[in-house]
Amino acid sequence: MKLLILDRDGVINYDSPQFIKSPDEWRPIPGSLEAIARFTQAGYRVVVATNQSGIGRGLFDMATLNAIHDKMHRQVAQAGGRIDAIFYCPDTADSNSFYRKPNPGMLVEIGEYERGSDPLADEAIAKMDRINAFLRQRVEERSTVEEARNQLVQMVTGWAAANAAAAGQRTAANMRAGV
Repeated sequence: MKLLILDRDGVINYDSPQFIKSPDEWRPIPGSLEAIARFTQAGYRVVVATNQSGIGRGLFDMATLNAIHDKMHRQVAQAGGRIDAIFYCPDTADSNSFYRKPNPGMLVEIGEYERGSDPLADEAIAKMDRINAFLRQRVEERSTVEEARNQLVQMVTGWAAANAAAAGQRTAANMRAGV
């Protein structure tokens, strides 16, 4: 099993400091849908992990989030791709939620979800288990969530890069720069 985990805002679609609050505001970044299609056609399972604090802030509700994701699914399918699952965290940044990126909670959930996806994927599942165990161990070893965050590299673009850098987070503009 090959698995690709993508963020949504700023990776698949344009991001906004005012949040993406409706399907009309969701606009794909040129080339992103085609890239997802290429990964799908190459045998990858594509999963989205996205912070959606607009829910926690009361800016939109679950019906609206589902409508945004329905639009994304339709447009990815039209490009020849597929998103197999979407994981989201509705918590606000000040919540210190284990599930809010860059904390590892959504990765742990994805690992548990993927466990049942393919009976022939024992090796990939074992790798995900090792990653999850590593992340859990690192979080447990750290005295604060903030210390654990310092061990991660966040892939960011646009306005989010300045915000993350100002918060002292390690950032990279793309995967190659993050290695």
